[in-house]
Amino acid sequence: MIWEPQFECMDGKERRDLQLRRLKDTVARVWERRPAYRRLMEERGVRPEHINSLEDVRLLPFTTKSDLRDSYPYGMFAVSMDQVVRLHASSGTTGKPTVVGYTRNDLETWSNLVARVVTQAGVTSRDVAQVCFGYGLFTGGFGLHYGLERVGAAVVPASSGNTARQIMLMKDFGVTALVSTPSYSLHMAEVARDEGIDPHDLKVRVGLFGAEPWTESMRKEIEKTWGLRATDNYGLSEIIGPGVAGECEVGGGMHISEDHFLAEIINPGTGEPLPYGEKGELVITTLTKEALPLIRYRTKDVTALNPEPCKCGRTTARMQKVLGRSDDMLVIRGVNVFPSQIENVLMNINGLAPHYMVVVNRRGYLDELEVHVELTSEKFTGSFRDLEAFERRIASKLQNALSIQPKVKLVEYRSLERSMGKAKRVIDNRPK
Repeated sequence: MIWEPQFECMDGKERRDLQLRRLKDTVARVWERRPAYRRLMEERGVRPEHINSLEDVRLLPFTTKSDLRDSYPYGMFAVSMDQVVRLHASSGTTGKPTVVGYTRNDLETWSNLVARVVTQAGVTSRDVAQVCFGYGLFTGGFGLHYGLERVGAAVVPASSGNTARQIMLMKDFGVTALVSTPSYSLHMAEVARDEGIDPHDLKVRVGLFGAEPWTESMRKEIEKTWGLRATDNYGLSEIIGPGVAGECEVGGGMHISEDHFLAEIINPGTGEPLPYGEKGELVITTLTKEALPLIRYRTKDVTALNPEPCKCGRTTARMQKVLGRSDDMLVIRGVNVFPSQIENVLMNINGLAPHYMVVVNRRGYLDELEVHVELTSEKFTGSFRDLEAFERRIASKLQNALSIQPKVKLVEYRSLERSMGKAKRVIDNRPK
């Protein structure tokens, strides 16, 4: 099923015409209502009348998270506060939170876009969906909640935490769709087994996972553990939360709702645009947001775009699974390393649990990469010699993938911290 075929299967020229009309309207609104943004445009010698094609978006300045923080809390809003009916915000763990406002129309759009995503995943009105995202200022819980209700699914607003109770609800309520971060779903499976429940015996048939980067190897692990179909979806609070893109039954990337978002891929170092198929930083311009329209927002997420129509019938461009964040990329002895590359290697080695931590230290003038990974209880033989040999084998596989020699440390099963939200994978101890 396709939720809005008139938009999701739109003819390419028709969509581009719609995008251009909405882009021109958005640029005109921020020019009139956001003096700070108008000054940035004037510095580049750009005025709204200069936007005559979609390619002209490149004339416009980028927007960054710092711009949102500098205007904390409402300086980037393009409507008066009496038109704002919902506020969300980032955690603010690395500085001031970024605050996002929604008008009634924004909430209507948001619910509809998430309805597209959950329909792409295969969720229908016959499903019982458990949402294990937090229901606070974070957009994940409320975003999926209203989209699932829009398609008619029965929603269990479990929120995050109290994992044993989550398992009880899944069993007693006959939950068929699970919404969480991918890492938390694996922790839930561990707890289910503690409770004497095999995850395969539950009725969960589909999982909608997002809010953190995850690899195809992690997808296989989740599908094997739960016996469900694991789907990916993408969003970020500054743009609209979940609902920017979602994965259909064919796979091969997440469909972007291009009638609402204009997506570009740029070189994160130079800011120059990259062609379809090349990996780079995703940049998004919102085309219909009222309260907080954003021009060329740098997401920091690294991916690639595929404009080819999908076998499912949708014609929207698809984005690849996010490889990582451009600001999360580790540079170790001149080599670029993403945590997802490490995850991909570890997930394909038997005897390892799907939980790991990357630690970077500096000894003298040299950076050292250390990978801590849990050993499954079945793999533990009690032989120190066996463990050392296993560590060397893992290190060799990582070196082949990363082109850098890491140190591997096998740790006891369940000794690494579990997260109910986004998993923390990297500890960088190098002097800043």
